[in-house]
Amino acid sequence: MAAVAGVSKSLVSLVYSDPGKVSEARKSRVLAAAEELGFRPNLLARSLATNMSDFIGILVADPINPVFAEIIDAASLEFDRAGRRGLMTTAVLPESGTVRQLDEGTIATLSDLRPRSVLIAGSLPDAASLGALAEDRPVVVASGLAEGLPNAGCVRTDDRKGLALLVEHLTSLGHRDIAHLGGLAAAGRSRAEAYEEAMRAHGLAGHVQVQESDFTELGGYVAATSLLSRATQPTAIIAPNDLAALGVQRALEERGLTTDDVALTGYDNSFLASIAGVSLTSVDPHNGVIGREAARWLIEAEAGSESLPQELLVEPRLVVRRSSGKGV
Repeated sequence: MAAVAGVSKSLVSLVYSDPGKVSEARKSRVLAAAEELGFRPNLLARSLATNMSDFIGILVADPINPVFAEIIDAASLEFDRAGRRGLMTTAVLPESGTVRQLDEGTIATLSDLRPRSVLIAGSLPDAASLGALAEDRPVVVASGLAEGLPNAGCVRTDDRKGLALLVEHLTSLGHRDIAHLGGLAAAGRSRAEAYEEAMRAHGLAGHVQVQESDFTELGGYVAATSLLSRATQPTAIIAPNDLAALGVQRALEERGLTTDDVALTGYDNSFLASIAGVSLTSVDPHNGVIGREAARWLIEAEAGSESLPQELLVEPRLVVRRSSGKGV
């Protein structure tokens, strides 16, 4: 291929290992020759030769959650602009009961392939068990917390501001008995704490009510069923995310209630929230921005940048739809 492109073998290698160091003209010649010859670099062979591959490992905490698809799409576009490639896999085993488990076999396989850096979408259960995969390479968590990963960067929405927006919106509609579903796992605890802080700021500490729930539709349904079975029902429910809000909506419908009876909000502003039959008021964390910034962070970290912060919080915004009702 070097002969076809009219360049040295070392330059061909540099195009695929560090394209930023090659001029656009010579890089175009090499890539054109590769296209003509049907050449594709062997990542496994390169990893064995250099003890490090030239791809980015992408771990997804929950492949069902549409938020992570938005984040990975944005990150992948940024990787492509930089001439990088990612290899994506789910990081957890299919759910068994209520406990999510890290897929240690898949983690070990990805570690054997020696990615240059790792992007984690979402919060992982027992992230400390990533072991060698999280050592000696940049790691960034997008839309999650880096608990158990002391050297990892973190790009996520500002939960305190997001929950403050929701509580402010609901109190402006006259609600005081505002319940929150969540509190499980790191991300759930972060949002539950932010909810409690926002309620106290509005003088509603005596109305704080957290019903344990995870981030799944089933979790939202089970939590809402328990909440709505009590003698005194809340007039508004804040779900931990949009998927759980769908479960809450199902629990309301089974009792003949609508969001005019019990206001409902989500979090994440996924495509689910904008479906006409759902019309869910939700916090938009700017998933595209989170994915893009996480990708840029990894690329800069690979280049040796030492000026990166430990955490980047993205400013959220509130998107009001029909589900928060007309007020009390």
